[in-house]
Amino acid sequence: MLRYLAGVVSALLLVGAGVFLFRSSATGEVPPPPAPRAALAAEAEEMEGDDGPLPQASKLTREQRRFNRYDRDRDARITRDEYLASRRKAFAKLDANGDGRLSFDEWATKTIDKFAGADKDRSGSLNATEFATTAVRRTARPRPNCPPQQAPNEAD
Repeated sequence: MLRYLAGVVSALLLVGAGVFLFRSSATGEVPPPPAPRAALAAEAEEMEGDDGPLPQASKLTREQRRFNRYDRDRDARITRDEYLASRRKAFAKLDANGDGRLSFDEWATKTIDKFAGADKDRSGSLNATEFATTAVRRTARPRPNCPPQQAPNEAD
């Protein structure tokens, strides 16, 4: 019974300590404001190497870069035509005869070519050996170059 009482008391002490720490970190010091741009520019001039200024990373976010790729006329708006331009290019690649329509053969041209390349005897069907040549070739992922782990000493 004494063990249970000790466990309850220790649990309450841990919860109290957690609340105390949470409140103390919530009302902690305010972080300093960011440095003014002039100070940052002065630091950048000091960091110049012998070959000139160090390269700077792009300040655009990933989403801003994606937006800029679509916004061809740089008017800060993406029109429907700009948004669909990549799809039009893909469609034009598939539309072999340029009639503005995709037939099944135009749409499935890669698969048709793959079948024709695998059908070595030109029989119009693939046997097991020919079919095996159509398998997707996957490359093995490179293993991470981690240093080998040493076994802990048994003497410790």
